[in-house]
Amino acid sequence: MASSTLPSNGRLVNIGTHSLALYTHGPEPSSSKDPVVLFISGVASDALNWQAVVRLLGPSLRSYTYDRSGYHNSECSPLAPSAENVALELSLLIEKAPIPNPLILVGHSWAGVLTHEYIARKGTDQIAGLVLVDANHETAPLVMNVNDPILWTVAAGVEPYSAWGVEAEHKLTQEEWDALRAAETTEKFKLIERKEDFEYMPSFETLRKKELSKKQPLAGDKPVYVIRGTRSRDWNGLYKAGVAKGNGTEEQRSHVRELIKTVDAKNEDLMKEFLKLSTKSELVFATESGHFVQMTQPEIVVDGVKWVLDNLPAS
Repeated sequence: MASSTLPSNGRLVNIGTHSLALYTHGPEPSSSKDPVVLFISGVASDALNWQAVVRLLGPSLRSYTYDRSGYHNSECSPLAPSAENVALELSLLIEKAPIPNPLILVGHSWAGVLTHEYIARKGTDQIAGLVLVDANHETAPLVMNVNDPILWTVAAGVEPYSAWGVEAEHKLTQEEWDALRAAETTEKFKLIERKEDFEYMPSFETLRKKELSKKQPLAGDKPVYVIRGTRSRDWNGLYKAGVAKGNGTEEQRSHVRELIKTVDAKNEDLMKEFLKLSTKSELVFATESGHFVQMTQPEIVVDGVKWVLDNLPAS
C-alpha cells in the first residue's frame, strides 16, 4: 500500500511482518508521562468510525487511531485475525511506533475481547484507564446471539446502517461518512471482514479459558468507564425494515419481537460485568444510540475519556 494514499496525520508502522497505518490526532504530549488515547475498533471496522469522537476531543489531547491488518491503509497480515493475533499486533504497533505514554484504551464492540487479550499478553502497566463502548463481554454469546439466524432471516436484504438509524443520525461530516462507506465497499475490506467474522465467535471461548475474571479487579484502581448502547433500537430497526419487505413468517417475527424485548436488560447485565475490572468504574447509558455510539452520540465517548482523566489515581 503506497504511503501516498495516507492522510497527512497518518504513517505506516512496520511491526516486523508487515505495516499498520497509524493516525495521530491532537497535540504532542508535554511529557512521556501524560496519558494518550488509543482507539480500538470493533469487528469489520477500520479507523474511520472514530472520526466524530476524534474531532470532539479536539486540540486538548493526543490520540491515535489505527487500521487493523487488512483494513484501509494497513497491509495484510500473514496471521489469521484471531483476537489473540490482533492483540499481538496491537502490542507490536505500540512498541514500534513507539507510543511510550500511559494509554487510555477506548474500545468498541469486539474490542471488549481484544482489550482483554491485550491485557492477557501485556498486563496493565501501560494502561491508564479504559472506555468500553457497548463492548463485547467474554460471556456475551452465552447470553445473547447477535448473529441469531431468525433475526437475520427477518432482516434479509435490509441495509443495516439505514435500518439501525446510523445513516440518518451519525455525527460524521458528509465527507467522513462517504469515506467510511467507500472503504467498506472495497474488495480488500470484504476479504478481511470475512476473515474476522470467521474468528469472531471462537474468540469468546478462547478468552474465557484464560479465566481473567478470576483475577479481578484486573485494572486495580485505574478508571474504567462503561457505555451501554441501546441494542433494541438496532434490532427494532432491522425488524421493521424486514417486515416492510414482507420477510419472515409470523412465528419468526414473534421470535424477533421477543429478542427485542429482552436484549437491553441482557446487555446491561453484561456491561455491569465490566465494572468489576476496577475499584473505580462507572456505567452510563447511551439512550439515543444503538450499538454504534461513537458515530451517533460521540459526545458520550468524549465524556468517558474526560471522566477517566479526572479519575486517574494520584501518582
